[in-house]
Amino acid sequence: MAVAGEPYRCSLEVRWADSDRLGHVNNTKVVEYMQEARIKFLQSGELGRGAVAVRKMDVEFLRPLKDESGPLTVEIAVLHVGVRSYTLRHTILDRNGVVCAHGDAVLVGFDVRSETSRPLSDGERDVLDRHRVAEAH
Repeated sequence: MAVAGEPYRCSLEVRWADSDRLGHVNNTKVVEYMQEARIKFLQSGELGRGAVAVRKMDVEFLRPLKDESGPLTVEIAVLHVGVRSYTLRHTILDRNGVVCAHGDAVLVGFDVRSETSRPLSDGERDVLDRHRVAEAH
């Protein structure tokens, strides 16, 4: 079921050390950009209070990022919310708004004491629902 949520957005710089001698950003740095944006998202609301662990992540590299691609915009949209986990879509856009990469991550609520999954709180669900754009099937 589609929900009228808005993706979370943040801006990130392409750092000098992120690229090779040809000026292309290394693919591992693209995953780091997604992680950096995800941390900002998690700290932006109630989500920052409960521990989570990344269970799975898939990334598709669509266009090369270069030194001059920044500042980048990273959008994070919630695709699915379950009882103990949720799926985030990370989309990286260059300074011209061109989509260069996207990746989906499954995050699991995590109890640090028992080192097991935990149910998501109502507060977490409220924040996730504000950024939910589509229900995964």
